[in-house]
Amino acid sequence: MSFSGSTAGSGSGTTRTSLEFGRTHVVRPKGKHEATIVWLHGLGDKGSSWSQLLESFPLPNVKWICPTAPTRPVAAFGGFPCTAWFDVGDISEDAPDDLEGLDISAAHIANLLSTEPADVKLCVGGFSMGAATALYSATCHAFSQYGNGSPYRVNLSAVVGLSGWLPCSRTLRRRMQGVNDAVRRAASLPILLCHGTGDDVVAYQHGEKSARILSSSGFQNLTLRTYEGLGHYTIPEETDEICRWLSANLCLGGT
Repeated sequence: MSFSGSTAGSGSGTTRTSLEFGRTHVVRPKGKHEATIVWLHGLGDKGSSWSQLLESFPLPNVKWICPTAPTRPVAAFGGFPCTAWFDVGDISEDAPDDLEGLDISAAHIANLLSTEPADVKLCVGGFSMGAATALYSATCHAFSQYGNGSPYRVNLSAVVGLSGWLPCSRTLRRRMQGVNDAVRRAASLPILLCHGTGDDVVAYQHGEKSARILSSSGFQNLTLRTYEGLGHYTIPEETDEICRWLSANLCLGGT
């Protein structure tokens, strides 16, 4: 799978209301429940693929929720249907954003988090397209609303993105200007981005540029980790960094 070279646009007339999310897999905390993280898979994948890996993480105080995206036509594949959090054609400055699809997925994530206990920290993370959706949720958190203007009511404590990119990057800085509450919420939200320089699906330049745009827009508590030669997959060095970062930023208990 590669997004480069695709000329098809995104947001192409799919009837969103007919889309159904797939099965959600849950990994229960082995210790005291201190944080819940919704983790989002990449394009064409499913929640179970990540739940098995996340269960092995040395984070006994974390509950992981791994939903499965709806099956929908995807412009990058010429309209062929597969699991996707939103429609995407080409990752570039000129490509249109599927705002409706992003809002629907962000709302699904928020609904999954809305029933968690009040004293539990709420987070979103993901890989590739899942990372893009997690970063979009971060912007919804900052503005306290979705792209369509509806209220976003989840208070996120951290966001993690692996091998992903920032949707709606063209308008983020302009939207943040003069919105003091949004700037304050953005500045206080810890974000970890990880990307490999050998990624041939979502090029490293997209991840690096997304980090720059987020930082310049007010997301000051952002960490970018670069992995030399890493392709579009994850490695133990990267997952170890995620565990350390989450433990520190969420002030988790035992490891």
